[in-house]
Amino acid sequence: MRPWWGWTCLLLLSVALVTWAQDKELEDEEEDALVEDAFDTEAAEAENGADANVSFQVTYKTPVPTGEVYFAETFDDGSLSRWQLSKTMKEDADDDIAKYDGKWEVEALKENKVPGDLGLVLKSRAKHHAIAAMLDKPFVFKDKPLVVQYEVNFEDGIDCGGAYIKLLSDTESLNLEQFHDRTPYSIMFGPDKCGEDYKLHFIFRHKNPLNGDLEEKHAKRADVDLKKFYSDKKTHLYTLVLNPDNSYEIFIDQSSVSKGNLLTDVIPPVNPPKEVDDSKDRKPEDWDERAKIPDPEAVKPDDWDEDAPAMVEDPNAVQPEGWLDDEPELVPDPSALKPDDWDEEMDGEWEAPQVPNAACAEVPGCGKWKPPMVNNPHYKGKWKAPLVDNPNYQGVWSPRKVTNPDYFEDLYPFRMSAVHALGLELWSMTSNIYFDNFIITGDKEVADRWASDSWGLKRLVASANEPGVFSQLALAAEERPWLWIIYILTVGLPIGLGVLFCWPKVRKIIIACLVSLTISTTIEQEQEGLTNTDNGEAADESQDREEEEEEEEEEEEEELEEEEVEEDLKEDDVTKSNGTPSDDEVKITFVT
Repeated sequence: MRPWWGWTCLLLLSVALVTWAQDKELEDEEEDALVEDAFDTEAAEAENGADANVSFQVTYKTPVPTGEVYFAETFDDGSLSRWQLSKTMKEDADDDIAKYDGKWEVEALKENKVPGDLGLVLKSRAKHHAIAAMLDKPFVFKDKPLVVQYEVNFEDGIDCGGAYIKLLSDTESLNLEQFHDRTPYSIMFGPDKCGEDYKLHFIFRHKNPLNGDLEEKHAKRADVDLKKFYSDKKTHLYTLVLNPDNSYEIFIDQSSVSKGNLLTDVIPPVNPPKEVDDSKDRKPEDWDERAKIPDPEAVKPDDWDEDAPAMVEDPNAVQPEGWLDDEPELVPDPSALKPDDWDEEMDGEWEAPQVPNAACAEVPGCGKWKPPMVNNPHYKGKWKAPLVDNPNYQGVWSPRKVTNPDYFEDLYPFRMSAVHALGLELWSMTSNIYFDNFIITGDKEVADRWASDSWGLKRLVASANEPGVFSQLALAAEERPWLWIIYILTVGLPIGLGVLFCWPKVRKIIIACLVSLTISTTIEQEQEGLTNTDNGEAADESQDREEEEEEEEEEEEEELEEEEVEEDLKEDDVTKSNGTPSDDEVKITFVT
């Protein structure tokens, strides 16, 4: 027992250390984010216009890029002056939904808002949305990495819809007012969900160097379960890093969820195969692809009966007693009547519908009895020769390979079409999709600092506003009071047992207290018993006195003697009622 309880004590200490470490980490984050004291909440609300639901306030300043960027947008000025709404129609769509008339607004988060921080919100459901903005300067895929980063919050959850972005190609025909689903883009990146299919897109369009055709290449799926990022109603940070060596890596909340190479980890592959099947090649007529053939030397055994049935009547079956052979299972319904409109010339002779025979209800069965069918032990089926290796087997035929006329080798798919705009072209069945803090740069550190000054504060506020473990347990117990019993048994019982077995001195003290309490209870019960005995004797003496008074007239001398006896008895009663302890009581008190 002792080794087991030793491990229990060690476990309790470990839990305490982990809790302390988490609290310490949260304190460090709060210091880095310039968290103000809770007593300054009112002043912060007056200065920043904070929401009263926020349990504490942070000092928010609109993030400023610390290095070269191609695009940076915070929406904190409350306007969409640099953004252009699409004014075109979506092709191949019904007229009532073809127009890009979905609404956009700039507003704060619905929950866990940071005072002064605003974002772009998709407000309509079952609508096409399209909005775009030009980059400060085109990004040319040459010798710098591409780092794209932005925030998304599905404030109402998401049923079917996307929150991905498109980096629009730098073409002469680029017109943001005509931005639609077929506008040329170089990269599409971001979350998308419909039904139970959770995706994180990374698609790039590769140009065929032979004919100039553009083909979409899809990166492999993320290595983690994405469901929580769509359902927890928190703000999540999505980052794509694309390097000149063709490697890429995708992050969610600054944790890597997918990585690969443009040459080896996309579908379909960037480069086609060098050789392809010859479409003119044909399989020879005498080509034998059979790996096994029936043994030509095998002979069917003489006792093999191919005609034997698979099932036969059970020879051991016996007709149950009470079976009515002469009674049919079904009889005409005696209560049925021929319809008035029945025409025997047109409808034929009328017959009452059949119903179960009532005479068969109380017996094993009616009608002609037949034994049940069982498997035939002599059944073998049709004889077939066993299979043996085919000596003429030539393998599975395949056409010969020829040089692929469409073959090319592009070793630098990173060098795709330059991008000059960022756009959101979305359809969603859920409204209130929040976007914020877009940044396009060539340096991952710049994006990380940008995230620390923006998304980092959102995460801090959300973490601070989440109820702790004990608060969550208390809230659950308010709805289900019986949970308190489980909490007490789960927490109190192990702690009590742990104290008993981990600290022997404390265990001895507790046992001594329990023994003392037991002895004291026993003494009180015995004293109550003695008191009840004295009360009973006093009642008997009173009855004796009444009888003696009736006999006073007969014998005065006897009365005097009885009075003396009564006086002696009274003295004894007084002595007992004054609590003079008996020998037994003295012994018990001494033990105590």
